[in-house]
Amino acid sequence: MMAVAHDVIRILGERHWTIAVAESLTGGLVVAELVAVPGASAVVRGGVVAYSTALKHTLLGVEQRLLDERGAVHPEVAAQMARGVRSAASVDGVAADVGVSTTGVAGPVAQDGHPVGTVFIGVSTAAGDHVVSLELGGDREHIRRVVVSEALAVVARMLAVG
Repeated sequence: MMAVAHDVIRILGERHWTIAVAESLTGGLVVAELVAVPGASAVVRGGVVAYSTALKHTLLGVEQRLLDERGAVHPEVAAQMARGVRSAASVDGVAADVGVSTTGVAGPVAQDGHPVGTVFIGVSTAAGDHVVSLELGGDREHIRRVVVSEALAVVARMLAVG
């Protein structure tokens, strides 16, 4: 996992881009993995742990109607969280170049009609948004660790192609 985080930090640095992270089920693990890389401060704007559904709306701008109708575990919620954190991490009116988000069900019980292991990872850049859907097995800790790894891999793949 650390090798992917190094790649993400390196590519962002080469492009002079910044990244911000919005996390729910991962509770700050994605941004922790990024800031563990030496030199991360040059590209990592910060992270928001929006564990509460209400905070997804008030801090990240996820539409309240969407949250009311679909709940927090939904691909469009992941996309809006990723877009919202770019804006939330603005510096001098300039949004972060990349936003990444995690939302889903780590367990131990289902949420909003979604089984444990249902996860959505959102990535947002000026070029658009991308959401990856995962159906994972295992216990809570395993699910959270896999999501961190997958989130970093998604960002690395998007940076490699764009």
